[in-house]
Amino acid sequence: MTQPLIQYEDVHKSFDDVEVLKGINLEVDPGEKISLIGPSGSGKTTIIRMLMTLEKPTSGLIKVDGTPLWHKEVNGKLVEADEKHLRKVRGDIGMVFQHFNLFPHMTILKNCTSAPINVQGVDKKVAEERAVEMLEKVGLGNKLDAYPAQLSGGQQQRVAIARSVVMRPKVMLFDEVTSALDPETVGEVLEVIRDIAKEGEMAMILVTHEMEFARDIADRIVFLESGKIAEEGKPLDILENPNSERLKTFLQRFRSNF
Repeated sequence: MTQPLIQYEDVHKSFDDVEVLKGINLEVDPGEKISLIGPSGSGKTTIIRMLMTLEKPTSGLIKVDGTPLWHKEVNGKLVEADEKHLRKVRGDIGMVFQHFNLFPHMTILKNCTSAPINVQGVDKKVAEERAVEMLEKVGLGNKLDAYPAQLSGGQQQRVAIARSVVMRPKVMLFDEVTSALDPETVGEVLEVIRDIAKEGEMAMILVTHEMEFARDIADRIVFLESGKIAEEGKPLDILENPNSERLKTFLQRFRSNF
């Protein structure tokens, strides 16, 4: 049996008095692609932000490749992890956000080489070769010396994807990566993600409202409702034969799109 790459064990998250996640149990295998769907406020983004160490769980355990993320073992007991431990474990995780978060003062090439060089210690020449290869793959090989402000939103998002993939993470997280884009540029970004997914090496967790995309790319779809996993399964089962009335109602608004 292959060890899961990602494990959530009874994970809860509250913001003040509001419990956003109510006992999440979820496993992601190496190379597996999972789409998280559900209404706004159901906890989808919080799940991946905790994995990226941007939000701390209130309780429960998250593991990456068998190693606790927010905890570490000291004298046989799990204690709260320090920043050094968090940095080490999240080194295998990449994330692409709704808003591109590129460095405006850096060229596209430097945006993609900065972290491999400064965080991973990759040789500059090797980092540049990786970055150029990836930027060409996302259709931006002719924009190496451009700055983010000179690119369209869709182009900037493709740079953000390239920048994360260049780090060669074991798992990539995508948080509604098309929500800030003009409708005509959504397709080009989704196509880039499809191409990366086809290579099959990285696991992916994708928060999306693009149901056709979720169906095409995912090995499994997880439907969240009110901070809990309400239903999960193979894409066709979830989208074509939902069990719960809540999921049927949720999917009805997207029915013409898949």
